[in-house]
Amino acid sequence: MVSDQVEDELDDQEEGSEELYEQHSFRIDGGQEPLRIDKFLVARIEHATRNKVQKAIDAGRVLVNGKTTQSNYKIRPADEIVVYSHYEKRGEKIEPQEMPIPIEYEDSDILIINKPAGLVVHPGSGNPDGTLVNGIAWYLQQQNPGITEENLPRFGLVHRIDKNTSGLMVMAKTDLAVTSLAKQFFNHTVYRRYIALVWGDPTEDEGTIVAHIGRHKRFRKLYDAYPEGDYGKDAITHYTVLERFGYVSLIECRLETGRTHQIRVHMQHIGHPLFNDDFYGGNRIVKGTVYTKYKQFIDNCFALCPRHALHAKSIGFLHPTSGKEMRFDSELPADMDQLIEKWRRYVKAKGDLFTESK
Repeated sequence: MVSDQVEDELDDQEEGSEELYEQHSFRIDGGQEPLRIDKFLVARIEHATRNKVQKAIDAGRVLVNGKTTQSNYKIRPADEIVVYSHYEKRGEKIEPQEMPIPIEYEDSDILIINKPAGLVVHPGSGNPDGTLVNGIAWYLQQQNPGITEENLPRFGLVHRIDKNTSGLMVMAKTDLAVTSLAKQFFNHTVYRRYIALVWGDPTEDEGTIVAHIGRHKRFRKLYDAYPEGDYGKDAITHYTVLERFGYVSLIECRLETGRTHQIRVHMQHIGHPLFNDDFYGGNRIVKGTVYTKYKQFIDNCFALCPRHALHAKSIGFLHPTSGKEMRFDSELPADMDQLIEKWRRYVKAKGDLFTESK
């Protein structure tokens, strides 16, 4: 049986992040005879199979001298080989659990899930069960009792969104779909549109944020933007202002890359943290007045939407089997919808103090 570790190293796919984590690295010594890279890796990674290695190579998660390769590439002396995964190394076993699954679309290859805020996607530290993947595991095994983590790694999870972000996710129901979707995420060809309420009034109607994202150098649970140097991973976010409320703005974000906390970190980086984002400074008054009534209004807004105001509204990709372009859209959840309406009423009551919708 293939170990959990190898499933992590060679099969697991990721979003919120298409974060890639280095799992193995090799530098070929001067005495190495020419050898196919898939055979080389099978011989050096415990429990690996040629099929698993080839799928990782096809998905672009094996680099030679910093570039993707093919299974028949023959390694040479001084080559540097790195094997990546979309997940950090973990050992949690996924236990199927019955729970309501908010399925928007399903066919024989994929599931589209409209994840509610507050639901953790995958078991991890502090969340051993009760996650979306636990529920998906149970759901899929009702259709096919033979589905396991061995033949469908992490039960088809190919990307994630944060616990307190709501919205659309795609999950795979077959190993073929896993490979196809993972490659699309890795190549940044998946269409993703997010809606967010942010603090402040951006100067421009639209813009692009380019800054590496990496773990915060002091606070390891946080991430930070690094506009200069090579620390972290490259990240690009395009945004458009949809509506202005003076002290906050409604924006659309389109991801060109998908790093952990990307939208939250990038918007904080340009001075517009997400409304009520307790990680990145949005859970306090960033813009506004000093009056008590305004503070009470903000507290009421925080109570109405008790999480960062971010929703994964749209997702699009090529179907793993048919190749047909698929695109799905969702309505804003009630908490964000009510929050935005509350700001609209506030602006209307203030008259010409603010610039409304553009």
